[in-house]
Amino acid sequence: MCGIVGYIGKNNCVKYTLDGLKHLEYRGYDSAGIAIQNKNSIKIIKECGKIKELIKSIEKIKLPESNCAIGHTRWATHGKPNKLNAHPIRTNTVTLVHNGVIENHEILKKELENKNYSFKTQTDTEVVSALMDNYYKKDPIKAIEKTITKLEGSYALGILFKDIKDTIFAVAKNSPLIIGIGEDENFLASDIPAFINHTKNYIILEKDEIAILKKDSVKIVNLKGKPIGKKVETVNWNLETTKKNGFSHYMLKEIFEQPEALKRCFNKRLLKTNVNFEFENLPLEKIKTIKKIHIVACGTAMHAGLIGKSIIEKLTKIPVEVEVASEFRYKDPILNADDLVILISQSGETADTLAALKLAKKRKIFTLAIVNVVASSIARQADSVFYTWAGPEFAVASTKAFTVQVAALYLISLNFAKMLKKIKQEELKKYCELLNEMPSIIKKILKLNDEILNYAKIFYKDKNMFFIGRGLDYCLALEGSLKLKEISYIHSEACKAGELKHGTISLIEKNTPVIVVASQNEIFSKTLTNAKEVISRGANVFLICDETAEIDEKNFKHFLKLPKTIDFLAPLYFIVPLQLFAYHVANLKGCNIDKPRNLAKSVTVE
Repeated sequence: MCGIVGYIGKNNCVKYTLDGLKHLEYRGYDSAGIAIQNKNSIKIIKECGKIKELIKSIEKIKLPESNCAIGHTRWATHGKPNKLNAHPIRTNTVTLVHNGVIENHEILKKELENKNYSFKTQTDTEVVSALMDNYYKKDPIKAIEKTITKLEGSYALGILFKDIKDTIFAVAKNSPLIIGIGEDENFLASDIPAFINHTKNYIILEKDEIAILKKDSVKIVNLKGKPIGKKVETVNWNLETTKKNGFSHYMLKEIFEQPEALKRCFNKRLLKTNVNFEFENLPLEKIKTIKKIHIVACGTAMHAGLIGKSIIEKLTKIPVEVEVASEFRYKDPILNADDLVILISQSGETADTLAALKLAKKRKIFTLAIVNVVASSIARQADSVFYTWAGPEFAVASTKAFTVQVAALYLISLNFAKMLKKIKQEELKKYCELLNEMPSIIKKILKLNDEILNYAKIFYKDKNMFFIGRGLDYCLALEGSLKLKEISYIHSEACKAGELKHGTISLIEKNTPVIVVASQNEIFSKTLTNAKEVISRGANVFLICDETAEIDEKNFKHFLKLPKTIDFLAPLYFIVPLQLFAYHVANLKGCNIDKPRNLAKSVTVE
């Protein structure tokens, strides 16, 4: 989850490295550091806390002139989040920054201790720097090659050698690392936003490739030092998309970007009365043979997958299982030749989802990825890819990515149903017409922002909260509850409304907040009955329903009515008030919304 930055070029390396770190702080903010290479030495400055603490320290000291540096913003895995364990880490001749987890670091540490190496930090990273120093005999490529062949786990490394001036080395496995190609300057980063201010051209570093960055050149070699030809890609978005544009937080900006994100996801795929797109490498003959679908994802993406299960099964009649990625790979899943594994990840770098992908491919099961980030690890390795085109998402708590993931699942399901002749043209037309209305419906809901803020003012001081719903509404309750706990630190729990009497209702007492999601008219009366049950036990209920719902306003003092469409499409817009509610609750509490404690945007370690 950590963020790596490197700069070598014609300009002030400190300014450029710090600027890159600021754009990657969503990946971790337990500590930050920078290593500056000059003619005589490598100077390291690091601080506990956010990057602003590092900047304060740098402003107090006189730094050597340099055009070469590496930097790091940390999400702690091994060792406490303190200054000692902050990166960069140095062992004699080697200084490096690391994103990932070295699973065999304890074994390697004992071996190195037997060679008279001593360790100052609690990190697995120091083992890497010591191991590389042990192997370094004036040949950096050989030292890197020998080191990584001993490492088990994941890593992205930016490396400086004490006696090799004006050169940054880099290597990665199962952790993202991208090379930015500029004019008389080059960049190293975990993600494109770190250098998009300066260049849109980049190369993605693959496993068993070593990058050698100099001011005026980038060379990619294999582990034996032989050059590898790499295609230079170009970013298709710009700096403006990385700004808040007047919004107080990225999360609020991204909630309000959802209508446009949906339009991009629908573009050329959703016509007025039809869906029209082909899956790369997923031909009709393959779709016809699918007997079962496994959706694998984590967190918010998994909640999208739960909605996807209902969508796919309704439209195609193909049975679907939804698995948390961290469990999927360890349960020895039953996979058959005619199965399809769908993997959902905003970043395309989620470590557990990537591991699940590799397991499916090892079993020779066809894989379809739903991702936002072009050329990400999951996108590159899946058999077929559906890009959501949400645009960059910087808030740790995902909002627009969830909405377009759900939208993608509607499009994929309609496409499958059409190809399999499971849907009549009249029904397909109806769904397409209604889906095309979704961006304008969400715009209407965004106009209720002030009303939702007023409800947040009623609940923000509560310590515990429950979300309930049935069917698709339960999936929304899960996501609404997750959003709230992620950014407000309120203990929140989602419950199937029909299961309340089987345990959870024992926790309901006077003034317990219960958010009731009731978009499904077919079971609205059932959900309303469950809501009345908690009201009778003193709960303070906030009901979210559609404008056609008939409710007793004496019982339901707090309610929000949304525009009406068919129940089946409700997840695409009923999520918006839940996102806004979570945002306003957290904002009223004074929480750090874009960078909630202990969380990182891209979970690239297991």
